[in-house]
Amino acid sequence: MTEDPQAREKRPETQVRIGQGTGNRRELMVKALWIGVWLVFLSSPIHDLTSGRHTTGAIVAGALGLTAFVVAYLTLVFRNMGRPFTPQGVLSRLAVMVVLAPLLNYTLGNAWLGLFVYVSVACGATLPLRAAYWAIPATAVVMYLVERHNGVSEWDNTLLLVLLIGFAMVGVGQLVRTTVELRKARATVAHLAANEERLRLARDLHDLLGHSLSLITLKSELAGRMLPDHPDKAAQQVADIEQVSRQALVDVREAVTGYRRPRLAAELAGTEVALAAAGVAAEVPAEPDLAAVPEEAESVLAWALREAVTNVVRHSGADRCLVQLTHRQTLDGPVLELCVEDNGSGGAGSVPGNGLTGLTERLEKAGGSLEAGRVKHGFRLVARVPTAPTGDVGSGA
Repeated sequence: MTEDPQAREKRPETQVRIGQGTGNRRELMVKALWIGVWLVFLSSPIHDLTSGRHTTGAIVAGALGLTAFVVAYLTLVFRNMGRPFTPQGVLSRLAVMVVLAPLLNYTLGNAWLGLFVYVSVACGATLPLRAAYWAIPATAVVMYLVERHNGVSEWDNTLLLVLLIGFAMVGVGQLVRTTVELRKARATVAHLAANEERLRLARDLHDLLGHSLSLITLKSELAGRMLPDHPDKAAQQVADIEQVSRQALVDVREAVTGYRRPRLAAELAGTEVALAAAGVAAEVPAEPDLAAVPEEAESVLAWALREAVTNVVRHSGADRCLVQLTHRQTLDGPVLELCVEDNGSGGAGSVPGNGLTGLTERLEKAGGSLEAGRVKHGFRLVARVPTAPTGDVGSGA
């Protein structure tokens, strides 16, 4: 995944971007300044080279060795800190530092002990965790042996500094790697959220257009049959088609913006009209009691009713349909139960379609459940939703 350029432009310039590469000249300068501050330990070797204590050959060799050492160190810190371990790149540069640090100390004196600090930092910042735990103490041991060879018998604070800074860089490197993983996880979560939103929109459009287009198709067929002999009735069907199509357009627009919540009372009224137009005798409750039903639960039941009626009209071949709304008290608390039962064949196939699958997901998110299947004389769909918020479940109906 790539970073959104607009989001990058809106990022404050002073914000620290842990675990990310430099994106412009200013960030490169800030990183170089932060790393350059810690080159203070090179002051002692540079002073030793310019003090006149060594021969010209030793000065030239020391300057070349110091340059190679610093280049290897800066390359490691700039390019590999927090990145996955690559043996060819990291080990070759670490080998240069590991060889030059004791060699320069052994030949030019204890003024070069600060190089071991950089070796420890490079090990902590670039090596894997387990390897760094061994490499840092080993660096301290080599430094101690070089000191003893050069005649230093007293305790040197540089030895403690090598250990502390090395393990501190292990922590910094681990922080950087964790930050990189969190960035990837955040991008993955955003991708999953976008997929979930697309799935929600697909369910909404299926529920909306499946119901409305079925009704439009049915009424168009009726208008076509009525047109030769009953033009007035055909005109009424055409007017109904226009009304349904306009409402479908409004619903689709609201679905796209994410602000549509169907109402159960309106769906019950629409159910009676849709079933009557399809020639299905319907028994529908007139004024349901929805006072204790949360808005989300009511919306899900409205979707369930719409899906059930659409299946009755399109697939069942039924001539009678019963719709019931019942308040029940269960062990999990009060629920509102919607039952839609017809005397048709239940449609072809035994695998639930997209509508029932999406409806099951909606009900589960609202804390409800769905039962659908063939009964003795037809097909029955039962949807249940809690009628109280989660914290109040069980307090009574």
